[in-house]
Amino acid sequence: MLSTNPHLNFNNPTQFIEGWYWTLASKKLKLGQVKAITLLGRNLAIYRGVSRQVVAIDAYCPHMGAHLAEGKVEGDGIRCFFHNWKYDSRGICVDVPSLGKPLPVCIKTWYTAEKYGMIWVWAGEEKPNSLPFVPELEQADCDYILGTRFVKNCHPNVLLINAIDAHHFNTVHNLPLEIVFDSQNLNPNAITFSNTTRGGDDSWLIRLIRPLYRKEVTYSMCYWYGSTGTVTLGPDFLHFYIIFTLRMIEGGKTEGQTILVTPKRPGFWGWVLNRGLLWLTQQVGNYFAKGDTQVFQTIQFDLKTPTKADQSILEFIQHVNHQKTLSWGTWDTVNYPNIQTLSTPSPEHGFKI
Repeated sequence: MLSTNPHLNFNNPTQFIEGWYWTLASKKLKLGQVKAITLLGRNLAIYRGVSRQVVAIDAYCPHMGAHLAEGKVEGDGIRCFFHNWKYDSRGICVDVPSLGKPLPVCIKTWYTAEKYGMIWVWAGEEKPNSLPFVPELEQADCDYILGTRFVKNCHPNVLLINAIDAHHFNTVHNLPLEIVFDSQNLNPNAITFSNTTRGGDDSWLIRLIRPLYRKEVTYSMCYWYGSTGTVTLGPDFLHFYIIFTLRMIEGGKTEGQTILVTPKRPGFWGWVLNRGLLWLTQQVGNYFAKGDTQVFQTIQFDLKTPTKADQSILEFIQHVNHQKTLSWGTWDTVNYPNIQTLSTPSPEHGFKI
């Protein structure tokens, strides 16, 4: 019902939400390298110039349409392989060898940033909003490792609601506790869902460890741009942090990357402790992901009969439906306005976080 309305964002394979999207691991783009990336149906060339800043530029040269990922990075610019036209980091043409001077054209470039070991691209026309972050760790320096990369046969929105599907924790994961979520808007692009119940009185394990913590076991989700979710999980004395960042690929499917995060701890032993904590965080994430894998290969999501336990899902759907959509089209009609006059501003790169 809610998912099939063609004018809404949620679970809509022909509509994209403005926001930050992951592209590739920072370590996969060395100094002077250029890579071809497809983001939400749009082909980009992403490269790292001599200043180490990452530049994301529309893929096709405005001369004859050669893909710029076939070209060569020079300084902070890129030179097309085919006829050697060169563009600077703003996409402005700065050299046409056959003419001995540049032409007044430029290619569309996109804001980029690096965080949690990933290169992110801002898919939007205006100046970007905040990069996704774990709310508890907003001001903290963090250690992180990249976890599993995966593809699921469903829309990213559908995959994200799994973490706030309260009843499935009992039916799929056999957890003997009631989970009730309290939602709060962190900002216009992010919404949090936090567990508000202590629960688990029927579980001998929870009764055993309960003296170790004063409050309920923390379980909190924060969703950004309808495509990235951060999980905070654990008792008072130890929280695990997992990021699931997703992007839609052709056919309404999901390609995702998990990122495991922990606050940076000082010294050599702090480094050793964090390696162990990040490994343990990965095991926690794997435990919850394992039980849900099959359903997301076959699900045809359509929430026709919501119940009280689905309240958090309904709130997330409403949040996603209020997000700003992109203007660059759908899988069939992605536009490439890459030939611009020099009066058209191009974004700065290395967006400050």
